[in-house]
Amino acid sequence: MIIKGKTLKYGDNIDTDVIIPARYLTATDPMELAKHCMEDLDPNFKQKVTSETILVAGKNFGCGSSREHAPLSIKGSGVKAIIALSFARIFYRNALNIGLPILESEEAATHLQTGDEIEIDIQRGTIINLTRRESYRAQSFPPFIQDVITRGGLMNLVKERKSS
Repeated sequence: MIIKGKTLKYGDNIDTDVIIPARYLTATDPMELAKHCMEDLDPNFKQKVTSETILVAGKNFGCGSSREHAPLSIKGSGVKAIIALSFARIFYRNALNIGLPILESEEAATHLQTGDEIEIDIQRGTIINLTRRESYRAQSFPPFIQDVITRGGLMNLVKERKSS
């Protein structure tokens, strides 16, 4: 699976309370959650995100409470993938469960800047910065996790396997 897009970069310790504030947790629809995604950190987030956006962050992205709403709101906003130096473990698992590609790469998180055009090869764990003509390594996913991502989440994979 190849993902292409332009980067939007944030810093360290972006917690789930900032990703989707608690006052919106009564909603479960990803599109409704997306309306409020990152609004306390960046009031212009909705205007910056397109269907080609790839988030880049520093360390400990998704820390804080274990709310599943956080990756749902990001995916609902149209973000194609997230690259960070590191992720909070529960956010990491929640993101993969809904098929949101997330990659840990210190090199990419350090060198990528907002607006860089990049290409991610999920299978190989490579990130190519087309703007700066650089490449970075990330941990590739095992085949099962690649299947989850390709099918848009664990539930979609289970439904597909159940029906076949």
